Amino acid sequence: MHPDHPDHQQLPAPRPVRRTIDPASAERRVGRHRAPEPARRAPTRSVPGRIAVATGVTCCLGLIGVAGVGETGRPHVEVREALADRAATEQRASRDFTRAVPPVAAPVPPAPSASPSPTPTRKKAPKKVVRPKHPRPVAGLDQRQMDNAKAIVDVGREMRLPRRALVVAVATAMQESDLYNLASDVLPESFDHPHQGSGSDHDSIGLFQQRPSSGWGTVAEIMRPAYAARAFFTALAEVPGWEEMSVTAAAQAVQVSAFPDAYAKHEQRAATVVAALV
Repeated sequence: MHPDHPDHQQLPAPRPVRRTIDPASAERRVGRHRAPEPARRAPTRSVPGRIAVATGVTCCLGLIGVAGVGETGRPHVEVREALADRAATEQRASRDFTRAVPPVAAPVPPAPSASPSPTPTRKKAPKKVVRPKHPRPVAGLDQRQMDNAKAIVDVGREMRLPRRALVVAVATAMQESDLYNLASDVLPESFDHPHQGSGSDHDSIGLFQQRPSSGWGTVAEIMRPAYAARAFFTALAEVPGWEEMSVTAAAQAVQVSAFPDAYAKHEQRAATVVAALV
């Protein structure tokens, strides 16, 4: 037989067929049967059909691009980078020493804190009026007479007597001694004590010409103006109804003078002196 006869030609050994298992096709197998493959459409061969296919493909690609942008967030990343660059630029500009100094804000005062209640201050007692030791003379008196009148008024106020008693006492001393503390020529002992002149009417001494022999006190006591004034006020207070009496009647009830009407002429001056001393 001819070697080229078909019977003498050796056929090549059959190669094993390798099938690639498509995951999609594997998933389409259900049970013992294969899932039917979807029918394939024949490609459109007309020109209008190709245009329509190309347009659809373009739209799909655009949608895929938009979806990809939304998924990856690239535009957001770019926006953030741009903002970061801008912030860095502005920050560098704010550190530039050539920029104008911003106005200094006024300091805000701190909020008032709850302070403890203030300690109550003690009210100062009104100062006691201190009258001068030597008051200014009034009503034609000299300084010695005014000082003696003050001694009489001070005792009367200490005894809490009304002003009328003070006027009666000062008027009496004006009549009896002209408001001088007198010794007596009859009592040489009276000159041993401070005095401002002398008299000769028996043993009468001092501002009110009181007599030791009549029980008004010792010579030393009567020669002190304060004692003499206290003795006079004590005797006046024992006269019933002296407050309603005239100055002359009240003075005469104490002094028992030989000239009872002589005291009235001193009432006005005595009132002026008392008003200056009270």
